[in-house]
Formats: sequence, C-alpha cells, structure tokens
Amino acid sequence: MDVKGTALASLPIFIKKEFDIDGVHKWLNSLPEKARKVFSQPIMPGGWYPLTDTLVEGTIKMVKVLYLGDQKGALEAGRYSAEYALKGIYKLFVKIGSVEYLIEKASVIMPTYYRPSRMEIVEKEKNRCLMRIIEFPEMHEILELRIMGWIEKAMEISGAKNIKIQVIQSLLKKDPVTDFLITWD
Repeated sequence: MDVKGTALASLPIFIKKEFDIDGVHKWLNSLPEKARKVFSQPIMPGGWYPLTDTLVEGTIKMVKVLYLGDQKGALEAGRYSAEYALKGIYKLFVKIGSVEYLIEKASVIMPTYYRPSRMEIVEKEKNRCLMRIIEFPEMHEILELRIMGWIEKAMEISGAKNIKIQVIQSLLKKDPVTDFLITWD
C-alpha cells in the first residue's frame, strides 16, 4: 500500500512546528533506516511512497519519542496534515463549500492520499454522517487516528463545530470495514 507525498511531507513539517529542529533530529535518529532515508530527502508531493515503511513508522516514532507514547500526537499530526493539504486555493474551496459538500467528496479524497483505498458515505443526515472505509489493506491504529484528525480539521475548516468522531467498527478489530460515526454542530 502507498501514501501520497503530500500526506507524508506534512509529518516532518508538523514535527518542526511543534518541537523545533531539535525535535526533528531526535525523531529522524529514532527512525528505522528505510524511513530515515525517505524523510532525510525532499519528499515529492505528487510521489507515492510505501505506507508502512514511511508514514506508519514515522508517526509511531513521533508518538513514542516526542509525545512520550501519547497517541494524541497521531491525531494532531492528522489535523495538521489536513491544514497542510487544504491550504491556498483548496482551503478557500473547502471554506466556501459546506460541511455536507466536503462529506460528499470524502470518497474521492481518500484515494488521492492512500492507494489502494475506498471510502463511502453510508448515512448522511443533518449534522450526522457515517463514513465507511471499505478498502484499506494496511490499516494501523496510528493511521486510524491520523485519518480521524484529518477529517476533524477538514470539517472545522468547512465550518463545523463541536465535532465528535466515534469508531463503530474497525478493520483493526477484524471487522469487515471501519465506520466513523461523525456528529457536529
């Protein structure tokens, strides 16, 4: 499974923003060789990289080394990734569009970051939806948290408030899908 360079590039930028350059060096030195090699070079935003060896390992080490095991760090990295990806014209597009419009586009957005992957909206009503990941061969708890953080921040940019995301089913628990029940004001 692969991750788009845009999602990958946001991780060291987020670490530098939160922990300065010393945090970046500490994090880089903790990475397995494959990940360290990728993160030590410029990441091509349009390129594809092996998901587990880069984003998963990079986020796991960030949580362990810089967040002292607090998985909240993965959620925050996901939030920053949305902010990073939805800048400039994209941010304006998301802000002008409604939360409902963003939700409708979820099934198109996910495969632009992860391949192969598929997401669908199973239920949608006022201030509530059920997003379902139906294909994601290398799901990891750290990725589930990053995805939740990304959704939360993207919805905030679209104007949603008091967002709550609950995992109803999870590929991690050998369920056939991952379901995110999302409510907001």
